Amino acid sequence: MSGATRLSRRSQVDPFIVMDVMEAARAAEAAGRSIVHMEVGQPGTPAPANARAGLARAMEDGALGYTVALGLPELRARIARLYADWYGLDLDPARVVVTAGASAGFLLAFTALFDAGDRVGLGLPCYPSYRQILRALSLTPVGLETRAADRFQPVSGDLPADLAGLIVASPANPTGTMLDRASLAALIETCAARNTAFISDEIYHGIQYGPRAVSALEVSDDVYVINSFSKYFSMTGWRIGWMVVPETHIRTIERLAQNMFICAPHASQVAALHALDATEELDANLAVYAKNRALMLDGLPQAGFAQIAPPDGAFYVYADVSDLTDDSRALAADILDKAGVAVTPGLDFDAARGARTLRFSYARATADIEEGLARLHRYMAAR
Repeated sequence: MSGATRLSRRSQVDPFIVMDVMEAARAAEAAGRSIVHMEVGQPGTPAPANARAGLARAMEDGALGYTVALGLPELRARIARLYADWYGLDLDPARVVVTAGASAGFLLAFTALFDAGDRVGLGLPCYPSYRQILRALSLTPVGLETRAADRFQPVSGDLPADLAGLIVASPANPTGTMLDRASLAALIETCAARNTAFISDEIYHGIQYGPRAVSALEVSDDVYVINSFSKYFSMTGWRIGWMVVPETHIRTIERLAQNMFICAPHASQVAALHALDATEELDANLAVYAKNRALMLDGLPQAGFAQIAPPDGAFYVYADVSDLTDDSRALAADILDKAGVAVTPGLDFDAARGARTLRFSYARATADIEEGLARLHRYMAAR
């Protein structure tokens, strides 16, 4: 057998279904159809204007070569200041690591914290790439089935005793629900008592519709926090994020980052630095999400998607469609075909229960959301 045909067992991860939905929607658009995008979790707005202008100036001023592995010092310092502004925390910039998107942060965190075969817990439903990255690193994802009564968030009393780590997200994808301080603290304290590493995915912080999201760093310094410029800062394609690690882990992460990535893209780091000062523009985006959320919470039940958990943050509505189907992938395909609306089947987020759920994203322009809801209403009326 030729070596060129050899593949590792750990490379056999599941597809990211939402990306397949995006491709089907793209193909439909290429064929001339009008498609409303409620499948993808990315803002419809560009990077902030001052971020784009700041990068343009930097490109004229000189070459944008490698930076140090942990990121531009001025960007790390500015991110640390964000923790003072948002949470009242005095964060040492040395603990901030700039990464090539949150995805690189997960790779660094999982590699630093776990050995092959370790069991890492995650509440279901959850962002699917957690599971697939863990599997690709020869780690064992342990799904923790959450309940609607707990807002689809893990509960400290349900944690298995043999976990090497736990990853939580608040606000969460796909549900948009958040952990309050007491619930977050209970999870962190349980993990600390068991020597279980705690990883907090805070990528949707800044996008909330009532009380602000609580950072794990408000509870403990002995945690990993992963964040990104993709969501609140509207910079998905720039692939720029950050993580905050305990002081004793900085050098370990630095060595890994040097070898795995060299550094995050310099151009994206420059843009991110300026984006941190674009509060007025970014809060205007948040106002659009809030309006879209209200439209979704009103329009989806009117259309016939009545079993939903109102989101505290992010820009998703997770709907139980068990009264309509036990094959959410087929339902999503039918909605795309007949209504011209792209939505995500829940199989991405929960392999066992996701066949009976759909995720709707409302990150696009309000006019798109209004049109999408009208199409969904007509589709359901014709079923």
